[in-house]
Amino acid sequence: MKRQIITIDEKRCTGCGDCIPGCPEGALQVIDGKARLISDLFCDGLGACIGHCPTGAMKIETREAEPYDEKRVLHESIAKGGANVIAAHLHHLMDHGQSDFVQQALEYLEEQGIANPLDNEAVRQPATQHAHAGHQHEPHAGGCPGSRAIDFSAHDKSEAAVAMMPGAPVQSALRQWPIQLHLVSPQAPYFQRSDLLLAADCCAFAVGDFHGSFMQGKSLAIACPKLDSEMDIYIDKLAAMIDLSHINTITVAIMEVPCCGGLMSIVAEALRKAKRRVPVKKVLISLQGKTLSEEWV
Repeated sequence: MKRQIITIDEKRCTGCGDCIPGCPEGALQVIDGKARLISDLFCDGLGACIGHCPTGAMKIETREAEPYDEKRVLHESIAKGGANVIAAHLHHLMDHGQSDFVQQALEYLEEQGIANPLDNEAVRQPATQHAHAGHQHEPHAGGCPGSRAIDFSAHDKSEAAVAMMPGAPVQSALRQWPIQLHLVSPQAPYFQRSDLLLAADCCAFAVGDFHGSFMQGKSLAIACPKLDSEMDIYIDKLAAMIDLSHINTITVAIMEVPCCGGLMSIVAEALRKAKRRVPVKKVLISLQGKTLSEEWV
């Protein structure tokens, strides 16, 4: 079958081995002084190893390869590393919207009688020890610190807190970080059984009271259907939020410009892929920030 998989330029590879820790699936080894992909079966094609290569010797290509086998990877590699390695692997899959692989992994853990480490607060502790008081940080398998999941719910930003007295600073209704759909983990705790606001990037700049009007009590994801790439990842992530995080509703806030309608198409595709069904509200906003229509679709 054809699928995305890692390829290595031997001329650029120095054999430093920096890519090895970035591949917990065990698909890479340094052999004869060069990094080698030892198993198509173990390579998930998500590219976690690429950012660790100092010479740019690694890239993703689409070619014929053996199907990736999530349960075999867990059995032969990941599970042997213990709870922290399993947790990092699960977050790696979730960060890339791989809901099918996540489901297979959870099935394997249940079949083998292995506890889901994401439910174990002790496993989360290493990722939280440097967090600010009141911020719930979730473990993250490397990458940019700006994409680390943070839950602001401990601050209890209720509607009463946002409705401040005249002249007082307006309080943010943001409940989490990150918010960009490419960066969020679809199974982050703040998405669990939440009401999701999926907003086009421009909405918050057009609506003067965007926080008070739209964000109260909702989890948030933002995207631009015209400028963002890899829409299939968006579809997979939304489907994972529906099936695995059991979100209650989706409110889609879009601008009146034609390109914004693509966000509704992404949601429609996610609903077709998901096993659960959730109510969807479409909110159409004018270029001057007025709500033109609100309807459940």
